[in-house]
This record gives sequence, C-alpha cells and structure tokens, in this order.
Amino acid sequence: MTPFERPPVGMNLGRTAKLVAQAFDAALVEAGGTLPVWLTLLSVKSNGLANQRELAGMIGIQGATLTHHLNAMEGQGLLTRRRDPVNRRVHLVELTEAGEALFETLRQAALIFDKRLRTGLPDERLAEFAQVLAILRDNVGA
Repeated sequence: MTPFERPPVGMNLGRTAKLVAQAFDAALVEAGGTLPVWLTLLSVKSNGLANQRELAGMIGIQGATLTHHLNAMEGQGLLTRRRDPVNRRVHLVELTEAGEALFETLRQAALIFDKRLRTGLPDERLAEFAQVLAILRDNVGA
C-alpha cells in the first residue's frame, strides 16, 4: 500500500513534463536542431534584432551558457553578432539565411509535435488544462 490515495499532483506532473520534454527534444534533434538552438532561433525571430542579455532572459539561461550556444550557432552560420552602434558593450544577434531556414524547419517540427500532443483532446479540455496549470503555478508562487 502506498502512503498516498492517488499519486501526488507534483510527482505526476513532473514525470509527465519530463517525458514530454524528452519527446520534444527528440523531435527537434530529428529535425536537425536542439532545444537550446530552437529557443534561441525562436527568441531572435520573435523579437527581431536582440541583444545577448535580452536573449538570455527570454530563454531563461545564464549569459555564459547563452554565449556558448551563440558561439556554436555563429560557427554553424545560423546567426551573426555585431556590436550595437549606440552601446559598444552590447552585441546584437540576427539570424542568417541558414538560421531562417533552420527556424522554419524546427517550427514545423514543433507544430507537428504540438499536434501529436493535442491528439484526442478537445479544445474545451485543453482550455481547462491551461487553467489548471495556471492554478498550479499560482499555488507554487504563493
């Protein structure tokens, strides 16, 4: 007999989130990317020209980690960095043509993955699920 009547919500959510994250990572790798590359491309594409500090905040990683990813992506020809003419301490990040192409490939992979996740879930259930997740976030923040 377990000490719980049913699995704790946090444990169930954590296991599910881990499985979904692993499956999403695998889908991105299959499409030729990684989660950090996707998040970087998405952030730059969504915000146009972005500086590295802003990007790190949008992605939710430390500046040094972002620099590592940006160096690799720049080496692969996916983006360029240049100094901001107004503030020379700031590097502006912009996608190259290859970066735009990979963005579109990974965007398609993300859309296909999202469609797979939504299979069998009507819009009303998804809306309710979004509300439950918001309550859980609020409860953790309280």
